[in-house]
This record gives sequence, structure tokens and C-alpha cells, in this order.
Amino acid sequence: MTSFDWGSGTVTAVAVGCGTVCGLGLVAIGYGVMRGPVREERSGFGRRLIARLPADWTSRRFVIAVTVGLVVGALTGWPVAAVLTTVAALTLPGLLGPDRAAARSTERMEALAAWTEMLRDTLSAAAGLEQAVLATADIAPAALEPEMRTLAAAVRSGRSLPGALRAFAAEVDDPLADVVVAALVMAAEQQAGQLAPLLGELAESVREQVAMRQRIDAGRASVRTGVRVTVIVTLGMATGMVVFNRPFLDPFNTWTGQAVLAAVGGLFAASFIYLSAIGRIDEPVRLITPTAVTGTGVAPGDQP
Repeated sequence: MTSFDWGSGTVTAVAVGCGTVCGLGLVAIGYGVMRGPVREERSGFGRRLIARLPADWTSRRFVIAVTVGLVVGALTGWPVAAVLTTVAALTLPGLLGPDRAAARSTERMEALAAWTEMLRDTLSAAAGLEQAVLATADIAPAALEPEMRTLAAAVRSGRSLPGALRAFAAEVDDPLADVVVAALVMAAEQQAGQLAPLLGELAESVREQVAMRQRIDAGRASVRTGVRVTVIVTLGMATGMVVFNRPFLDPFNTWTGQAVLAAVGGLFAASFIYLSAIGRIDEPVRLITPTAVTGTGVAPGDQP
């Protein structure tokens, strides 16, 4: 078996480690460009960079990805292979696996529509808005149960209903929830009439958004299936050549071969990032931003 002439094992390990760290930096920069702006309350370059990384990039996942990359780099003697393996271990599970984030978002939208309908029905029974919120908090859908418990506790503790609703919207962190909360806050502050019919229209609108999201998810499922097949075939072919026909890959034992391997891997990475970007759904602009609630949990001007 031909190996790349690095001089010593120490030099090889250092080269693989430096290449892996460099690759991680490039991945972080790439995801920072693709993701939306971070929240304004976060400051510092390090925090902004971490905030732009995917939420499922945990410390454990980083350690596993780097370890796998180092092992592949040591077995092949190719620093570029170590970098590409590390990047693949970080990104491919989220790209090829089930879209859990979209499923959770759809479930929360359905729960929001159900809660809005509960409020409408309770208000139709001549109950006040605060009483309706407290009554529906105990029977809220499971996807909104933690947030509803917090909302009910805030109202029962004596906090004003508008302030508690704004905190609820910040905790739910969903544009559609902002629309519902804005209508409730307006009704609580200005005693707006015809709130029950308005809530019915909002619930119907949320239901339509859920149906549209489900149609989009169904269309994206076929794309994700095609990507899975492409990635599995590509990785299987590469692994088979490394294991069963290593002499065929001897040209990659040179610096020129490493440069070609890096270019090919970069093209695959760019294509996968593009597929992920076009499959992402841009959320509407938030009506109630998290900065509306201060660090003490009380909105400006909100007094119990």
C-alpha cells in the first residue's frame, strides 16, 4: 500500500489536526453567511459566531466529528480527507436525516390554531379575556403546554395580561403567535370588540398556513430522498475504492492530488449547502421581538 511521504508520524498528526481545525473554521464561516442575523441582544464576535451555527451542533457532535476526521486522516494519510470527513460528520446528519425542526414548527402551528379556537369558544361563552386565557391554559395542546403554564403562572402572580402575553410571544418565538398575541394585547389594552370573530379568522388563517407548510414539506421530501441516494452512492463508491482498490487512488498521495481532492470535496459541500438553503423556509418578520421583554422579564412600561 502506497502512502504519502510525510517524514514522520508527528508531522502527519500535526498536519491532519491543523487541516481539521481549518475546515471547521470554513464550515463555521459558511453557515454564518447562510443563516439569518442573530438577535440584537447578543454581543461579541464569539457569541455571534456561535449563534449562527445550527442548534444541533452540540459539543458532543463536534468531538465525534473531529475524532472521526482524525481517524480517517491517520488511516489514509490525507489531511484533506480528515477535513472533508469532519465537515461531513457535522453537516450530513442534519441534511439527510428527518427534518425535525420543520415537524416541530408545524406541530406548534397546529397547537396555536387549536388554542386560538379555544379562546374564541371561551369568549363566546361571555367570559373575560383574562379568565379565558387562564381557562384554556390548563387544557392547552401539548406543543404549547410549557409556554401556557408560564403564561398562566404570570397572570396568577399579578402581572398585567398585556405584559404576560408579550412574554408568552417571546417564549413561543413564532411569527404566527405574534399575530394572535397582538390581537389579544390590543383587546386587553383598548377593550376592542368583536374579539371572538377575529380569533376565529386568525385560527382559520393559521390552519391554512399549516396546510401550506405540509404541502411544502411533502415536496421537499422527494428532494431530500434524491440527495440521500446521491450521498450514499458517492460515499459508498469512495469507501469501496479506498478499501478494495487503494492503488487506484495513489495519485492523491501527492500535493497536487490533495488539491484536486479538496476541490472536488468543496464542490460537493457547496452543492449540499445550496440544497439546504433552497429548502429552508424564510419566516415572516416578527411583530413582537424578544427585545420587547427585558432581562427581568418585564416589558418597558409594564407594571402589575
